[in-house]
Amino acid sequence: MKVCKFGGSSVATAEQIDAVCRIVQADPERRLVVVSAPGKRHSDDTKVTDLLIALAHARLSGGPCDEALDAVVARYAEIAEGLGVPASRIDPISADLRSRLAESCEDKDLFTDSLKAAGEDNCARLVAECLTARGVEAHYVGPKEAGLLLSDEPGNAQVLDECYPRLAEVADRPGVTIFPGFFGYATSGKLVTLPRGGSDTTGAVLAKAVNADVYENFTDVDAVFAANPNIVDDPAPIRELTYREMRELAYAGFSVFHDEAIMPVFHAGIPIHIRNTNNPEGAGTRIVVERSIDNGPAVGIAAMDEVCSIYVQKYLMNREVGFGRRLLAILEDEGIPFEHIPSGIDDLSVLVREAFFPADVEQRVVGRVRDELAVDDVSVEHGLSLVMIVGEGMRHTVGVAARACDALARANVNIEMINQGSSEVSMMYGVKTEDAPRAVRSLYAEYFG
Repeated sequence: MKVCKFGGSSVATAEQIDAVCRIVQADPERRLVVVSAPGKRHSDDTKVTDLLIALAHARLSGGPCDEALDAVVARYAEIAEGLGVPASRIDPISADLRSRLAESCEDKDLFTDSLKAAGEDNCARLVAECLTARGVEAHYVGPKEAGLLLSDEPGNAQVLDECYPRLAEVADRPGVTIFPGFFGYATSGKLVTLPRGGSDTTGAVLAKAVNADVYENFTDVDAVFAANPNIVDDPAPIRELTYREMRELAYAGFSVFHDEAIMPVFHAGIPIHIRNTNNPEGAGTRIVVERSIDNGPAVGIAAMDEVCSIYVQKYLMNREVGFGRRLLAILEDEGIPFEHIPSGIDDLSVLVREAFFPADVEQRVVGRVRDELAVDDVSVEHGLSLVMIVGEGMRHTVGVAARACDALARANVNIEMINQGSSEVSMMYGVKTEDAPRAVRSLYAEYFG
């Protein structure tokens, strides 16, 4: 049994949904299909999810909703017309949206979640109808009926372990099951949505629940590439990489697969196959537990922008028991996660994302560190990027760091800091953001030629 997930670009138009149906029909093992909401039809377009968010905001602000509602309905009408679905089929979609608009908006987050989920929900119903019209035994099954239980955290819900036994029963259903991604239900019965990459997570959870042979993730690219194509011209495709490598690359900015969505299939040992909806015969990229290391020390080069460094200096810091704990406790109090902590004998730097560190929070944290920890110096450096070399082969290769430093020097990139975990799957270099593209290109040339 294969679980397939089709992203927003794969269901953005009637032509794309037609391609989805052909892919499902081509392999009888593809019996569980997860779909996203329709994405962008072209670069200047708006995703259906964003249209639904605008609709929710219109309702919450007390303004007129007709124009925002018509924009959503028009997208589905265009798809239905292209698929040859009767125009009357749009009436239930319009009625569904109006029903959601009529719900209580006392809890703004729950109300917004309900409207956002309409994108995936109605798309799944359309895909099921399209397959049925082609003679395929296809059925829509929603998260409530299937038992996809999530924590009661609107917009950021997490999957509850108790949902897996119930979800496993989906494998016993006849024909092809079409399942909407991105949302589920709390034990209270409230509809809640998963965080970013939610449809990827839905697919991974279902793959684990039914013990799938493979989780196929269809998108709009032929493979995961060794570097960002917007930075490096024609980067090499990665044919196979491990879960840990994918996790590191996703963390550092690779957007093909959201890092948190990997976890369910990682724990179950189920391989992921990333494929192109418009080139389903292509090799794609496989994500596996282990792979043979035959492509050099590095599998990919990535860069994460919008990072800042909290630099703390105190003489004999290394002798002060509990210093690190108390420093991190201040960040915890402020709700700030950290990325890396390069350190010396009398100083350390805590790297955090700029999004978690606005000016008012920065001022408060710096004041607390200075007063509560009695440090000699504390300062914040903005405008940093983390450039990462990722690859399981690094642990078996001498001179990886030396080659990287030489490559950065040739590109005239100054290294602000270096950090490498004991697992040796990734090596991080902190550089100025304006130097990051040049750093990525030079490192790519060094390791990939």
